[in-house]
Parts: sequence; C-alpha cells; structure tokens
Amino acid sequence: MASMTKRNLVEVSLCRRADDEIAAVRALVTFSLGHTMTLPHDDRIPSNVPAALRGFVAERDWARFHSPENLAKSISIEAAELLECFQWNASADTDRVRGELADVLTYCHLLADKLGLDADQIVLEKLAVTRGKYPIDKARGRSDKYDEL
Repeated sequence: MASMTKRNLVEVSLCRRADDEIAAVRALVTFSLGHTMTLPHDDRIPSNVPAALRGFVAERDWARFHSPENLAKSISIEAAELLECFQWNASADTDRVRGELADVLTYCHLLADKLGLDADQIVLEKLAVTRGKYPIDKARGRSDKYDEL
C-alpha cells in the first residue's frame, strides 16, 4: 500500500465509511424489527458503485492498467463472455449470467469514471435522445429501426 497516493487513500477511506454506514443501518433495522430488511433505493442518493470501484482499484494499485483503451477492450471481452452464456441454450444459468453481467457493468463504470463521466447521467441523456428517435405512437410494439418507423 506504500505506492498509494493520498487521493487513493481518501477514496478507500470514504468507500469503507460508506460501507460501514450501510452496514450499521442494516444492523439497526435487523435489530429493531427482528428480521433483515432490504432498504429501498433512493434516486436522490448517488450510487456508491463508483466509489467502491475506485477503492477496490486503489487498494490493488491497478489504475495504471486502466487506460480507456484497455477498459473498452475489457468491456468487449466480458460482453462476449456474457453472450457465451446463451451460446447453445436460450435459457442460460442465471447465476452465471449475473456474474458476467456484473463484469460488463464493472468495466463500463470504470471507463465512465476514467473519462470523468457519470454513468447514470450519460444513460439518462442517451435515453432522452432515443425517446426522440422512437416516439411511442410510432414505435410501440415494433422492433423496426427508427428510420424505418
């Protein structure tokens, strides 16, 4: 851990603090109610995925390997592994799909973070563009490309 920068140490610390706070809330809910409860997602609270990934990468000193090019390659490689789950059978093993999908999403988040982009924000922006290309009255129930509607 000697090669970690001050920023990396702060990111790791923040990530651990967020994880500790989540664990404390879950423990309190479990203690108070006598059973485990899934906490609802609040869209006003930013995702802790980028912070968790930054901490994970920083702890291992892997940022030097995460060029945009390498991350884009990794997305493609992991997407191929996800597709492989369905290679010979349309009803793939859900646990295997879950793992491969997590790998794809992880590399997508890492690339967005590397480029200084907010993954949720760019998806919402693209969704707005796609809504314009596929108006409900023309696209509902159809799989045609937007220029063929």
